[in-house]
Parts: sequence; structure tokens; C-alpha cells
Amino acid sequence: MSRSAAVADRIARLTGLAVREARVVGAQHGYQHLMITLSGGRRAFAKAIPGLDQAAPPDQGTAPSGEVAAAFAAEANGLRWLGEAAAVPVPEVLAIGPEALVISMIPPGRATPEAGFGFGTDLARLHAAGADGFGAPWPGFIASLPLDNTRDTGDWPQWYAQRRLLPFLSRAVDAGALRSEDARLVEAVIDRIGSLAGPPEPPSRIHGDCWAGNVLWSGGRGWLIDPAAHGGHRETDLAMLALFGAPGLDRILVGYNDTAPLAAGWRSRIPLHQLHPLLVHACLFGAAYRDEVRSAARAALAV
Repeated sequence: MSRSAAVADRIARLTGLAVREARVVGAQHGYQHLMITLSGGRRAFAKAIPGLDQAAPPDQGTAPSGEVAAAFAAEANGLRWLGEAAAVPVPEVLAIGPEALVISMIPPGRATPEAGFGFGTDLARLHAAGADGFGAPWPGFIASLPLDNTRDTGDWPQWYAQRRLLPFLSRAVDAGALRSEDARLVEAVIDRIGSLAGPPEPPSRIHGDCWAGNVLWSGGRGWLIDPAAHGGHRETDLAMLALFGAPGLDRILVGYNDTAPLAAGWRSRIPLHQLHPLLVHACLFGAAYRDEVRSAARAALAV
């Protein structure tokens, strides 16, 4: 059996799908990425446990870790929850298990100004779908790191501080990515979070990791993939789009504001919302993100 055929056989066994062809196309955060053709010709994309291109059947290989299974489940839950809003399109979850997640393939397209405006409108509608409190009813993940999604019907600033900033600050310090003086800057933000967060807003249905790489352009629309979805603050998704430079961001913001105007001063709060993903990057990639964490904390405090 060829390596491609072996991968297809294992994906079929893991998911119960009729797989005609599967090939490994890369890896990220400890998962293999696969391009799949199902019987009938439908294309799909999968994330799976490592080693599917090896000869051993699944039950003779390394057992999937609980964290990998939880990450797949979190992504599937997030895609379905975002999809329920019928606002921003998301891939269909075709199969989910402890060893693999299979979703529909999104054909590539272009990020035109019209698509950017429409995506902003769709994103505003997604946020407006709301959530039952801050957090989510499933354990969360961002990249390969667990997210505390414990739900809270109270205010967002304290939830953000306790569930997003503090856990990743502690992790980054313990890993040596941040120093004690860096931690004190972030702790100063946490101490003042109530006054820095702007006017209260109800929980929004947010993607949670909405950087440019998690927006696919297809058929004249922006699609969302790889969510860390939860009930959160709508400015978080917009800050993430700005963090690594989403194409056509100006048109996205026009479309968003035309649909659901943002609260006064939202631009000055971008660094506050970017602080969490920058802490995540410090945890994942080390001290290379130290200066960016410090800059975001200082900018947040300057409001």
C-alpha cells in the first residue's frame, strides 16, 4: 500500500468517512494537516494526530493525548456555534473524534475591497448574535494552549483579567519568556482594567483568534477558520485583525461600523485586547515577543 493510500485508510478508520485519497500537506502546533478527497469527489481538510503516514494502524501507534482530543473538540464546537449565527460563513464539520477533525474545504479566493466590506458587515452580525455570558460551555484552546472558558455573567474586564491575562502571564514568566519587570507592567494593566476597558458591553459571539491567517477569502466573502470561540468582547476580534495586518482592514472596519457602530474610544483600547494574544505568542515562541507585550501594556495604560 502506498503512503497516500495508507493515510486515506487511516483517516477513513478514524472518522467513518469514505475517503478516496488523503495526503499530508504540513503540520502545525503538533497536528498533521491533510488534504482529503472523499468518495464522490468532495474535497476536505483534516487535522489529525501525528504519524498517519506511518505504517502502523491507529491502535498500534501512540495514543492521542487528552489535550489533542480536547483541542479538536473545541474547534468543532466553535465552528458549529459560530455557524449557528448564520452571519460569517465557516467550514462544515464533517467528522470529529479524539484522533482527527475533518472539515469542508474552502476554495481559495481574493480579498477584494467589496469582500472586506462584506466581511465587516458579517462580523458585526456574528457579534450581535450574542452569548450566554463571557466564556463558553466547552474547554477552550488557542493554538496548542488550553483556554479557561469558565463562564461568567458578570462584567467583561474582570473575566478577561482572570481568564485570559493572568494565566498566560504566569505561564510566560514561568517559561522565561517574560521578566519580573514585564510582569509588573501587565499587572498594572490588570489593576486598572475596570477603567481601561471602556463602557460595558453585553457578551458577543466572537471568534477569539481572529488574526488575518484565520480569515479565508472565497466566493467574494471572508470565511472564519480555527476559532477559539467564546462569549467575549467584540473589540477583541477587531484588535486581532489589526495585530498582524488583515488585508483591507479599513474596508472591514467601515462595513462593521456601518452595521454596528463601535463605542467611542475603541481604537485606544486595541492594545488592551492585543495583550492576550501577545502573551499567548510569548508562551509559544518565547522572549521574541517580550518587547511587543511591553509595548501593548504601556499603550493600554496610556489611555
